[in-house]
Amino acid sequence: MTLHVPDEMPTDDPGGPVAATTTARTPRQLAMARLRRDRVAMISVAVIVGFVLLAIFAPLVAHFTGHPVNEQYRQLGLTPEGLPRGPSHTFLLGADQLGRDLLVRLAYGARISLLVGAAAAVASVGLGSLVGLAAGYMGGWTDRILSWLIDSTLSLPFLLFAVSLVSLTGPGLGVTIGVIVLFSWCPVARVIRGQVLSLREREFVEAARSLGASRRRIMAVDILPNVVAPIIVYGTLLVPQAIVFEATLSFLGLGVPPPSATWGTMLGDGAKLYRVAWWLVLFPSAALLFLTLAFNLFGDSLRDAFDPRGLTRLRRRK
Repeated sequence: MTLHVPDEMPTDDPGGPVAATTTARTPRQLAMARLRRDRVAMISVAVIVGFVLLAIFAPLVAHFTGHPVNEQYRQLGLTPEGLPRGPSHTFLLGADQLGRDLLVRLAYGARISLLVGAAAAVASVGLGSLVGLAAGYMGGWTDRILSWLIDSTLSLPFLLFAVSLVSLTGPGLGVTIGVIVLFSWCPVARVIRGQVLSLREREFVEAARSLGASRRRIMAVDILPNVVAPIIVYGTLLVPQAIVFEATLSFLGLGVPPPSATWGTMLGDGAKLYRVAWWLVLFPSAALLFLTLAFNLFGDSLRDAFDPRGLTRLRRRK
């Protein structure tokens, strides 16, 4: 279905008639047009791209500074009293408690944060979408069992489960992503289930059912394309949640083990010396804040762009 919207609003010309040009646009094209006009979304994209580039080119940052990520400079990076040195021309963002370059470790920490955020968001959205589709369309006992599974998973205490799992398997990147996915797919499943419940009785679904289409085909061809927008929006909002979860686990010593550079581990180490080395807390906190805020604002903008009723909200931002 295409919508006809004017590219230019009619204007009264004293010397001639009112003129207007129209072009046909799909709902997706309308959403992208709204998104491009949203300054908050464009700034958020710029911040996200900046962090992605920082993560990709982390080895170049280490090369240009001349400081490998795990190299300890006890003479240059520490004072005679054994305290880390602050920002200077040698260490642009200062050194940590072991004399390592904080800027280089921030760049490598961005790699882990973005990797965990992207991997956990994709896995959570994929699993949640499958469960939501099945529960919403199948109904009956399938819906009851899957809904019970969702409620049971949400009732698990996050930190207690994480501590128990890490004590059994040991900390690691895979374990961290698995714990985050376990507690992130359930809200996605609930949202998709609600969307599917409102779609399964629509005329186009009834028509496909009357033509003899299988349940799998109806869910994949007729229903899934109509819930892609909320899936994309929710996936974008899951990325900052996963990043914060990873930072929390690493802060508590349950995430990616050292000497890997993670923002949560850096905050945990800096919390012990924040009175004499403020940069150990300030820069990792700022990186975590700006990245998660950018993803959240971009997700909100995506939601408004895909929702025609959000056009007024977008105009108010300008």
